[in-house]
Amino acid sequence: MTSTAHTLTLTVGGGDLDVAVTVEEHDARDGGGEPQGPVRTFLLLHGGGGPQTVAPFARLLAERRPARVITPVHPGFGGTDRPAWLTAPAGVAEVHAALLDALDARDVVVVGNSIGGWIAAELALLGSERIAKVLIVNGVGIDLPGHPVADTFPLTPAELARLSFHDPSKFRFDPSALTDGQRAVAAANRAALEVYAGREMRDPTLRERLGKVAHPTLVAWGESDRVVDADYGRAFARAVPGGRFRLLPGTGHMPQVETPEEFLPVVWEFATSQG
Repeated sequence: MTSTAHTLTLTVGGGDLDVAVTVEEHDARDGGGEPQGPVRTFLLLHGGGGPQTVAPFARLLAERRPARVITPVHPGFGGTDRPAWLTAPAGVAEVHAALLDALDARDVVVVGNSIGGWIAAELALLGSERIAKVLIVNGVGIDLPGHPVADTFPLTPAELARLSFHDPSKFRFDPSALTDGQRAVAAANRAALEVYAGREMRDPTLRERLGKVAHPTLVAWGESDRVVDADYGRAFARAVPGGRFRLLPGTGHMPQVETPEEFLPVVWEFATSQG
């Protein structure tokens, strides 16, 4: 597997914007135990926790399968700059559409977790011919009465872990061990998340607009997610014409973090399935 990290300057909205991106590429010489086949291209979109919530899974996918995995950083996350005009997931989707153009990526399977799922939906609504399929993983963004997204902003790390993971005991960490630089990045991540999604993490127009999505779409949901429940996920899938729903047992809000070995075949099966 080869890994390349760089910054691309894109023209979006009439101005230039620098976007950090990592591309993981499968090397058939590395083996991995899986039959080789056509290389599939993935765009992997992180959630509010930042790019570190998808980076290990991107490497796993490229190691185990014939895959090219593109993992951009949403502007404002991971220590990157966010221009003042970029204030909504739809705008971030336009940035990533420009990224796919710049990389000349084709037949892309978009996989988005949490707010990354919302951005994936907005990207699908742009109608890009570069996109083949969309996989929304514990996404947010729709307005579903009676099923609010938890307000995670005031929570301590331990409280957030209890909502996010099937087994939070495996994901304990000591916030006091963070460096000043890491704290600054985490604070900037939260600030960018609030700008893009607001405290309620919903757009009252999104559920209706999803009716215009033309790409095959799967909504996958960790059954132990207490940030946003599975019925919310089922409604997300119903809003997309032909959308499918799959419940993932024994995992929570971030299956790619908590159960990557189990999540990997779900992603690959969807990517390689017909239709």
